[in-house]
Amino acid sequence: MARKDTSAGTPATVALTKAGVAFTPHPYEHDAAAASYGMEAAEVLGVAPARVFKTLLADVDGALVVAIVPVAGQLDLKALAAAVGGKKAKMADPQLAERKTGYVVGGISPIGQKTRLRTVLDSTAAEFDTVFVSGGRRGFDIELAPDALAGVTGATVAAIGRG
Repeated sequence: MARKDTSAGTPATVALTKAGVAFTPHPYEHDAAAASYGMEAAEVLGVAPARVFKTLLADVDGALVVAIVPVAGQLDLKALAAAVGGKKAKMADPQLAERKTGYVVGGISPIGQKTRLRTVLDSTAAEFDTVFVSGGRRGFDIELAPDALAGVTGATVAAIGRG
């Protein structure tokens, strides 16, 4: 998989290009009425939902943590807290998530965030040669190898999703 057109110009594509990480951009027409951004991406791109990962922010004992889990499932907050050595996790306020990442909800990429946050990637990502994550805006996903995703985000890999 080669680096391709980075004309999308999001902080995610810029960060990947700067880091020399191979990725494939996948822009698509976003439907504002879509109930789930991640499931919409899977459907429009013709990819199994298990390969498309959503980026969520949680508050673990007062610190923001990025969780990357399949769109087909949910984030297990207890497992996330345990993965980072915390006691209790709750979903972060969406406005705070936008301020800290520099992205809008529905387009939050785990890559190229304004504030570098501790990140955990669900272990199911290792089941695939490549996975899809938001490229930094609604209607734009990036395909890359799970190990490259973990490397560029500094992610810990742990079982934090539940089907």
